[in-house]
Amino acid sequence: QLQLVESGGGLVQPGESLRLSCAASGFTLENLAVGWFRQAPGKAREAVSCISNNGDRRNYVDSVKGRFTISRDNAKNTVSLQMGSLKPDDTAEYYCASGPGPCLYLTHNEYTTYGRGSQVTVSS
Repeated sequence: QLQLVESGGGLVQPGESLRLSCAASGFTLENLAVGWFRQAPGKAREAVSCISNNGDRRNYVDSVKGRFTISRDNAKNTVSLQMGSLKPDDTAEYYCASGPGPCLYLTHNEYTTYGRGSQVTVSS
């Protein structure tokens, strides 16, 4: 069974950090781009970041630039999203997705497999 599983979400206070992980099973991420998306209640899903198959291209939505870092470990078949200086506006369900696209820019297209999500709540 091909699947992506997110982990690492939780409840944190503003200013704190979290690290989300996206693990693939049943297939390899090695030749695929991976994107992170988030959806807050009542809002549309937003593309947050993506990383190309070999990690040489990384893109971020403006609201997280300088605070979030995407990385990948192809040997472990995982992609991570390190989130720092978290704000209440970062509260959302976070999803990872994989696909054959080049990650030239953030897009909702180019992804064929999605995880089920991990909840991130930033609140004092």
